[in-house]
This record gives sequence, structure tokens and C-alpha cells, in this order.
Amino acid sequence: MSCTDTLKTRVPRELKLQAKAVADQDFLSEAAWLKRLVTRAIHARDDASAAEGARVEPMGIARSPRLAGSGTNSAGKPMLVRLSGEDRLLLDARAEARGMRPATYAAVLLRSHLRLLAPLPKDELLALKRSIAELGSIGRNVNQIARAVSGGGEVPGSLRGEVVAILKVCSALRDNTRGASQSEPG
Repeated sequence: MSCTDTLKTRVPRELKLQAKAVADQDFLSEAAWLKRLVTRAIHARDDASAAEGARVEPMGIARSPRLAGSGTNSAGKPMLVRLSGEDRLLLDARAEARGMRPATYAAVLLRSHLRLLAPLPKDELLALKRSIAELGSIGRNVNQIARAVSGGGEVPGSLRGEVVAILKVCSALRDNTRGASQSEPG
């Protein structure tokens, strides 16, 4: 069994000394003894649940008692996250590439991960950027048409068809952008 995660807890000093003494009696390190204890407890619970026809699955993390009873919403409250120097450089570079502040980018990534949202794939991001550029071009064309109409100038008959075509393109871009933004966090 490959072990990659750490299980941590804090206990009173006397309880730690007792656990060390028991582990020493079994000729185990404290970590090995604790791992064995946790494994036995989970297997015992699984066996009891199997008798009832249900398997114990990992559950979500409960709110801390400090926050649960306070009745306050913790949304928007600051949170300290420590990053290694290399991770911070990567975060800064990726946030800058997206034109975001690092804290905002980190919040978007966390939200995406916690809510199991798919981040916007590179191809969709490029398509979105192209769509934005096209909308800018269309906006300039609409502005020129509006100037011609408001200036009392001669408006060709084909203009009506062009305006309808521009509206169709804008609607299609809006729908594509809406579809892409539903898979993008934030």
C-alpha cells in the first residue's frame, strides 16, 4: 500500500505519552501504531455497516464548532494560504497571463476545484478571445452605420440585410459566450 497522505491530530501531552508507551509495547513507531489503530477502527466500522447493508463512505468536512454556532456567514472573509516560492511564482505568472490579480486567480481555481467545475479549456479560451475581437470589429461597423443614418446620409437598400446579418452574428457570439461561461468558474 502506497501512503501519500498525512493524518494529523493534536492531543494533550499525557495522551501522547500513553500512546507512545502502547506503541513501544508493540515494538512500533507512534506513526505505525496510529496507522494500525485508524485502519482497525475503519475496518470495524465497515464490518458493522456491512451487516446493516451499507458501506461507510468518506463524508464532507463538517463546519468547525467555532463557525457553526456563530450564525455568521464566512463568505468573503480573508483566508491565509502559504505557498512555496516556486508555487507563488507560478501563480503570479498564470494570473498575470489571464490579466487577474493572484488572489483572484487563486479564488477562481479554488472555486472551480471545490464545485467540480471544469476550467475553460485552451481551445475554448482562444475561441472566446477571437469572439471578443470579432465583437469589437462588429461594434465599429455598427457605429459607422449609426453615424451614416443619424447624419441624414444616403442609406443603401442592402444596409437592412447587413444589419440583420450583424444581429445574427452577435446573437450567435452571445450564445457561444454564454455556453463557455457556464463551464468557466466565477
